[in-house]
Amino acid sequence: MLNITFVQPNGSRNTVTTDPGVSVMQVAVSNGIAGLIGDCGGACSCATCHVFVDDDWVSDLPSPNDMEESMLECTAEERRPTSRLSCEIKLDVKLDGLVVHVPSRQF
Repeated sequence: MLNITFVQPNGSRNTVTTDPGVSVMQVAVSNGIAGLIGDCGGACSCATCHVFVDDDWVSDLPSPNDMEESMLECTAEERRPTSRLSCEIKLDVKLDGLVVHVPSRQF
């Protein structure tokens, strides 16, 4: 089991415990995290699961692939250096404690 914390635009935090092997988007959707929609179900084709990875965690993630890079150009909230699609962040034990910030809008 590992923990992931979702920080809402107003600063409120929701920490969820989950199993490794799933995406951040799957955890958000299955736990009703406000602001993370995941319309495409994790196919990296909608950008409605956009998050800002907390600065302390950016270096622990692999770089976005070309498809994710392309979709990050379509986010509703302005892209930042820490922007990622949460469907592309697969959780493993080294990401225990991951913190992601939810944008104020997804479309």
